[in-house]
Amino acid sequence: MVLRRLGRTELLVSRIGLGTVKIGRNSAVKYPAPFQLPSDEQLHELLEEVASLGINLIDTAPAYGESETRLATFVKANRSRIVLSTKAGETFSADGSHFDFSPDAILASAAASLRRLNTDALDILSLHSDGKDSQNISSAMPALQKLKHDGKVRAAGISAKTPEGILFAVRQRLDVVLAPFSLTNQSLGPALATAHGAGLGVIAIKGLQSGFLAGRVREAVQFVLDQPFIDSLVIGTINPAHLRMDIRLGEPSPAPSAR
Repeated sequence: MVLRRLGRTELLVSRIGLGTVKIGRNSAVKYPAPFQLPSDEQLHELLEEVASLGINLIDTAPAYGESETRLATFVKANRSRIVLSTKAGETFSADGSHFDFSPDAILASAAASLRRLNTDALDILSLHSDGKDSQNISSAMPALQKLKHDGKVRAAGISAKTPEGILFAVRQRLDVVLAPFSLTNQSLGPALATAHGAGLGVIAIKGLQSGFLAGRVREAVQFVLDQPFIDSLVIGTINPAHLRMDIRLGEPSPAPSAR
């Protein structure tokens, strides 16, 4: 798997990353069909496939139910060769999502993620925005700066929803932006291109529109990865065969042989 530098950070990420909401939560999600959470055995098979394929970007969040906790064993065994990305600001319970971007809440969330993931530091910590991107960044910035200063977080970012928030992240000198970008939803493209040009790493999410582009996987994945401002595309799946196909799409075509 080809690795690409994530913006101005020192992190090198695979062009395809694994999104892990489906290993920890299957309620109040926007996928086209219901699904069962994988068993421990199925999860082990999936993560072993991740390792063998050279996927090193693993994206999770406290709002993904048991995802962080279920990843802990794999993280401990593979910590030196994965780029571990999680989020802060959103939690999820039976009565829905709850958001808190105060410095104390962000610090507490990061500490809890470190415990659940059984690691000493996070490679990427992004704000799990509620749509008020700029406001979220302003509120959380002191905590993000402290976490980086203390060595608990290597790169700070936002999982953004608005062009204004992405451009604000540039002005605040965040390191990374995660954002929806796909064949059928390119609205954030200009802002993401600006962010990438300013040195931020750009990770696309929802490249398959939460499964609604499943019938156009080849076209959809290649479209996202063909954009020069996209460093990596996170795809949420619990199917190892789907991962293998996505990886093939993410690899560059071999150069034609000389004649």
